[in-house]
Amino acid sequence: MASGNKVVWGISAAAVAVGVALLFLFAGKKTAGEQYSVISPFRGTIVEKVSTTGVVEPRNRLKIQPAIAGRVEEVMVQEGEMVEKGRVLALLSSSERAALLDVAKLQGKDEQAYWKGVYRETAVFAPIDGQVIVRSIEPGQTVSASDSLFVLSDRLTVKAFVDETDIGRVKNGQRALITLDAYPDIRVGGWVSHIYYESHLQNNVSIYFVDVVPDSIPSVYRSGMSANIDIAVKETLHALLLPQAAVKVSGKRSTVMLKEAGDSAEEGRKVRVMTGMADEDNIEILSGISDSARVLMQDASFVLPAEKDASNPFMPRRKKKKDS
Repeated sequence: MASGNKVVWGISAAAVAVGVALLFLFAGKKTAGEQYSVISPFRGTIVEKVSTTGVVEPRNRLKIQPAIAGRVEEVMVQEGEMVEKGRVLALLSSSERAALLDVAKLQGKDEQAYWKGVYRETAVFAPIDGQVIVRSIEPGQTVSASDSLFVLSDRLTVKAFVDETDIGRVKNGQRALITLDAYPDIRVGGWVSHIYYESHLQNNVSIYFVDVVPDSIPSVYRSGMSANIDIAVKETLHALLLPQAAVKVSGKRSTVMLKEAGDSAEEGRKVRVMTGMADEDNIEILSGISDSARVLMQDASFVLPAEKDASNPFMPRRKKKKDS
């Protein structure tokens, strides 16, 4: 029973010690005083944007199938290659030609060469200008008329998934910024080219597809890559801006602290302002202060306790010697 009481008292003492230590820590921050800096509004561009995700897709994905069943004699392109309309992608022998050439081969090279000249291969042409994004055949392979030989893409675009709460702010022609999960350092500009009319349910949320066309296609872009898209839905040039930390918001009321001549470093006059757009760092000031205003902004960084208060109160202290 006595040992149990010792355990309880030990736990209680430890809890009290932790509580007093935390109190001392926060008390030290408070006694160090809050730090303020004086800043001035500045002019700049602020953009309101809709941020969402999407996927890289071909704008037109064209599957090429053979006109005849037979054997692949030669493949003229590689995956990823850019081709022009009318270029020969592959040469095929019909099933009859393939059988005839196999028989002629047994009769000698001259017989085989004769029938190759008389019975020509069937060419597979590129119907559009584009990029070969899928090549699914090799020489010697037998194919049917329903097989897919190649897939061409005329241009890679980004299909963005925009929430229904944001789709009303998205318009054709708006600028966008595209980054890929695989290559976050590569930032490509683009523009909204089409907003789909039908919604789709994704994770129990109605979303709309929005086509965003990149200004240029980096070589690292691949169909199916995940993308992050920022669509600029509103932009103000030469706006009066302040850091968001300088503006205090309470409900629908926004205020700043103005520093006037004769005020101390921590004194100021509270002034109500009307705000507009905001981004990650700054907020637009529509009215309430001028360009020449001097605004107090609290330094939110943590301040360590002063050195004289930094000693641990739970450590034994050496008694001071009395003056003799």
